[in-house]
Amino acid sequence: MNLEKVIFGFFIVLAATLNFGFFIGDIDNPTHHHIYELFAAIVVNLIATVLKFGDRTQIGAVHLSTSLVADLQLVAAACVWAIAVHVTGEGMSPDVTTSVVSLSGGALLANFVSLLLLIAETVMLRR
Repeated sequence: MNLEKVIFGFFIVLAATLNFGFFIGDIDNPTHHHIYELFAAIVVNLIATVLKFGDRTQIGAVHLSTSLVADLQLVAAACVWAIAVHVTGEGMSPDVTTSVVSLSGGALLANFVSLLLLIAETVMLRR
């Protein structure tokens, strides 16, 4: 068993599940989407991105691009949240919550593509 592949797969799956955990719930209800869950999703996605830098294959390049998309979407969601709470003082209204959750949904889609690539890559491996 290759420990590097185990760690790589672990962080890809963890990134997707944390993102899913934040995404699930009523799209406009701020009590269903906790800031620490978004923070955890961002941190794990960034770790997964760093792990993808070493792969020089075509699938590795697509893995990296999906991870960068997820990072961008999640950081944008955090920025929308921070601006609404700390800059405008609007707080987490249903409109702001919908924007944050929609951005995390885009990241979730990118994470699912990364998971599909991981599964396809694993199935294509020959013993």
